Amino acid sequence: MATAVWAAARLLRGSAARCARPRFGPPAHRQFSSGAPYPNIPLSSPLPGVPKPVFATVDGQEKFETKITTLDNGLRVASQNKFGQFCTVGILINSGSRYEAKYLSGIAHFLEKLAFSSTARFDSKDEILLTLEKHGGICDCQTSRDTTMYAVSADSKGLDTVVGLLADVVLHPCLTDEEIEMTRMAVQFELEDLNMRPDPEPLLTEMIHEAAFRENTVGLHRFCPAENIAKIDREVLHSYLKNYYTPDRMVLAGVGVEHEHLVECARKYLLGVQPAWGAPGAVDVDRSVAQYTGGIVKVERDMSNVSLGPTPIPELTHIMVGLESCSFLEEDFIPFAVLNMMMGGGGSFSAGGPGKGMFSRLYLNVLNRHHWMYNATSYHHSYEDTGLLCIHASADPRQVREMVEIITKEFILMGRTVDLVELERAKTQLMSMLMMNLESRPVIFEDVGRQVLATHSRKLPHELCALIRNVKPEDIKRVASKMLRGKPAVAALGDLTDLPTYEHIQAALSSRDGRLPRTYRLFR
Repeated sequence: MATAVWAAARLLRGSAARCARPRFGPPAHRQFSSGAPYPNIPLSSPLPGVPKPVFATVDGQEKFETKITTLDNGLRVASQNKFGQFCTVGILINSGSRYEAKYLSGIAHFLEKLAFSSTARFDSKDEILLTLEKHGGICDCQTSRDTTMYAVSADSKGLDTVVGLLADVVLHPCLTDEEIEMTRMAVQFELEDLNMRPDPEPLLTEMIHEAAFRENTVGLHRFCPAENIAKIDREVLHSYLKNYYTPDRMVLAGVGVEHEHLVECARKYLLGVQPAWGAPGAVDVDRSVAQYTGGIVKVERDMSNVSLGPTPIPELTHIMVGLESCSFLEEDFIPFAVLNMMMGGGGSFSAGGPGKGMFSRLYLNVLNRHHWMYNATSYHHSYEDTGLLCIHASADPRQVREMVEIITKEFILMGRTVDLVELERAKTQLMSMLMMNLESRPVIFEDVGRQVLATHSRKLPHELCALIRNVKPEDIKRVASKMLRGKPAVAALGDLTDLPTYEHIQAALSSRDGRLPRTYRLFR
């Protein structure tokens, strides 16, 4: 014990002596942990003997332009190089719910759920996932009304394996009875979840498309109707795949890969390959152009118990009013995108500053002035032959009429004078959102794939920014005035006792001030 105390005391004396500053002579210099031989050179000066650094220059242009190659069978290969260890590669197909007019509605929904299941080379989904895990990969499939997308993100060194796997998943799915039965259960669950979730936006989007494009193209059901779940089998799926999963309707897109390597893999796995459903015969492709009809779709529903819990969402009625805009191939697409950003909006409890859209019209004119409005948001849906600009609003069922009138007034104001400050703010916000989204590799992949699929080329971000900067107040006024001449599409969900008639909503959008026609009741 005494020995230990003596040793500790000696250690303390030694450390104190080391820390004590000497009384005479220059102060001791602190030793640098790096042990660098140049301790007195400031950080602003270059170190002698070290090579001069070469910095990247910023000129506002992309160094890696999108490269596109078309194979002999019509399949397009598009790529954009990007620094990094990982790549995102996928196959985009011109296929979706809009092409199901001659088929059972819901096939695209089924194919989305069946993606990355067993194939000719892989016995199960687990085997596919294990193969991807060797390259740190993940996979996903998404369908929209006009596009189906199979995508994989993985290490760039595994590009050959990834393209081979994608080709097998798209062209050689087994579609076993067990997998189809599991998919039926998954679709049934998703439909039940869609009707129960507190956020009605996906359901309203489905309803507004149904109202705007009655029984044609993008107005067809995106989700499988409950009555079709049991009817869709392998034979139905193969008849659809035979017509729409053809090379000329596909794009193999990659980001973070060498173009020549991607083309080589495409030739190896996607050229001269016979799919599981046999060689295509007389291909019967639906080339219908979207026909805007306008109209109303209403679903009466008790929304009082949608979100139970310690802080339940109040009972709300949801209204969406839309008008036909334009396709993404037209020049007016950019002014419509700016107009949508200028309208902006969101929920009444959103937080943030100007970058979050708090100075957009639906915030300033609607949510800030009408405290009872729970939500007011602008959406713009655009396709290769049409488009839809709509406003979604939510409020207490007793104030539905007033809410609808507020929306119609905002539509009328779109065609009036546009303030230069709010226009510049909307343009800046749109460019900011575009550039921030394109920081993400999967987003670049989707942008490359969708643009090449639709237009056989790709506009680079700086080109899109130039088009956005060129939008003038008169462009906004012109596209809005043209849009207001069309019939409205209306979707309504909840307690619709006080909902104005479709004719009254149409009359309000045709008036000078957006007011609904007055109604008089003898009894209240």
